Amino acid sequence: MTLPRTPAEALEFFSRLSPSSIKLGLERVREALEALGHPERRYPALHVAGTNGKGSTCAFASAALHAAGYRVGLYTSPHLVRVNERIRVDGVEIEDEVFGQRILEVLERHPDAATSLTYFEFGTVVAFWHFAQEAVDVAVVEVGLGGRLDATNACQPLVTAITSVSFDHMEYLGNTLGAIAGEKAGILKPGVPVVVSRQEPEALVAIERRAGEVGSPVLLEGREFSVVNRSEGNLAYEGPSFSLEGITLGLRGEHQRQNAAVALAALELLSQRGLSIPPEALRTGVGTARWPGRLEELGGQPPVLLDGAHNPAGVQVLLAGLRSLYPGRRVHCVFGVVADKDRGPMLRALLPSCTSVHLTPLDTPRSLPPERYLDEARALCAEVCTYPSLDDALAGARRRATPDDVILCTGSLFLVGAARARLGGNLGALHHSP
Repeated sequence: MTLPRTPAEALEFFSRLSPSSIKLGLERVREALEALGHPERRYPALHVAGTNGKGSTCAFASAALHAAGYRVGLYTSPHLVRVNERIRVDGVEIEDEVFGQRILEVLERHPDAATSLTYFEFGTVVAFWHFAQEAVDVAVVEVGLGGRLDATNACQPLVTAITSVSFDHMEYLGNTLGAIAGEKAGILKPGVPVVVSRQEPEALVAIERRAGEVGSPVLLEGREFSVVNRSEGNLAYEGPSFSLEGITLGLRGEHQRQNAAVALAALELLSQRGLSIPPEALRTGVGTARWPGRLEELGGQPPVLLDGAHNPAGVQVLLAGLRSLYPGRRVHCVFGVVADKDRGPMLRALLPSCTSVHLTPLDTPRSLPPERYLDEARALCAEVCTYPSLDDALAGARRRATPDDVILCTGSLFLVGAARARLGGNLGALHHSP
């Protein structure tokens, strides 16, 4: 194949790779990184796995590291609106010209990457290369899928973390909670401590077994660390070697306490391992972090709420957020789902709480046509309609809603990203100025 010659051609080349192509394994990525001189070894990393909450945890951690004065690389997935969101330095996404140039540099040094790497693998290699060229002090890296065989597992962590583990991607990770947790615990490294959120017993057994096998010290939420309520809405972090009072969170929802706890414990360990982070930087980081598309309210009457819940555990978190943030208000749900998700438990949990439901296809080949689950939805909510597009579904929800109601967009990050592109504008930086 003819390799791209300009940054614009490079971006076009990357966009033509299939985002849905998944080939687990580290051999191809390690070969590419070796050809690049191992850029991933030029900076330490915080590596974060889990089913739900890992993106928010990364946002908290990267904002705190930035507030402490470090130059911070952040690699996350999937993106909501633009692929550039996946690769950030100091909270700002990579620019098109630079992105294209980095792709060219990778292909120049490793031409085989054009045909050997998947979309996610190529993006991971470009991110690690970019962070090295930008001379970051530390990288915060979110696992894409699983952990053990995920492309990001080539990074060099000072600390690892595992957020809440639940059922998702079972076709790749296994059909039991223990099997899924074991795959996620594949990021553990000898002598590298791991911070673990509260888990179901089966998941915790698998994580601690793996930690024992590789010699990774475990810090468990509720045992070695926690975030607890204080008076007047403030929170406090209590860790193994220090505590921090006067915390407020920049992200909404009770579940963010757990994600903040994991981030703060990971930051405490990073401080012990050479990356000093003052208490005020910790407060600023968790207080100003942003993570779009998670209980994110866009203005208007009625307000539009975006939440990327796309598995049963995520829907339970969403429902808790609706109860605490919008008590007694009617919900009109714009919903779309990909075909490979376990939609049944999601629908059964969410739809009975909705006044009306507006089903829409997604802009991806993985989309499940609304007609395929219309009867299923109508058994759970009295008013359900299907639409040919997201714009039509949003219009249908608006016609049904009063100013005191809430329009909720959920079911898939594809849906949330598309809705945000229409309604929310640019994503901007991932933290506010203090």
